Amino acid sequence: MAAKNSRTYDKNPAAVNALSPEQYQVTQKNGTERPFTGEYWDNHEPGIYVDVVSGEPLFASTDKFESGSGWPSFTKPIDAENVVEKRDFSHLMLRTEVRSTHGDSHLGHVFDDGPREAGGLRYCINSASLRFIHADDLEAEGYGDYRTLFTEEAQA
Repeated sequence: MAAKNSRTYDKNPAAVNALSPEQYQVTQKNGTERPFTGEYWDNHEPGIYVDVVSGEPLFASTDKFESGSGWPSFTKPIDAENVVEKRDFSHLMLRTEVRSTHGDSHLGHVFDDGPREAGGLRYCINSASLRFIHADDLEAEGYGDYRTLFTEEAQA
């Protein structure tokens, strides 16, 4: 795991006001984008995904996999402290909702049908709740502590 970032995160009202209608619907109203339509479902670039509202680091491309669901899927959060799991009884189903800890953004859901060799979880996340920061831009964007995820030693 990467070193903890020393920044603090919170629900930023200016960021909420700047959300697109779809981002607002997903993050603030517990919505879901249509599969295969989100910006990141097919992104294969190295980097991290942060909460579009708070900026807190959520997932890394090193834990992203192709689930066939049409949403970005990850085996685990980059830092478990930045993700909250809650029981979700909506749509007459019992699911586990995933929210950002500090931004309180709805991110998606976690399921137990992920790759067994990586723990068996599938964090199925809406692109609309995320902002992608390419590995080359981590320092400039203030996420340099996460650069170690993309070194040759980390990949071995």
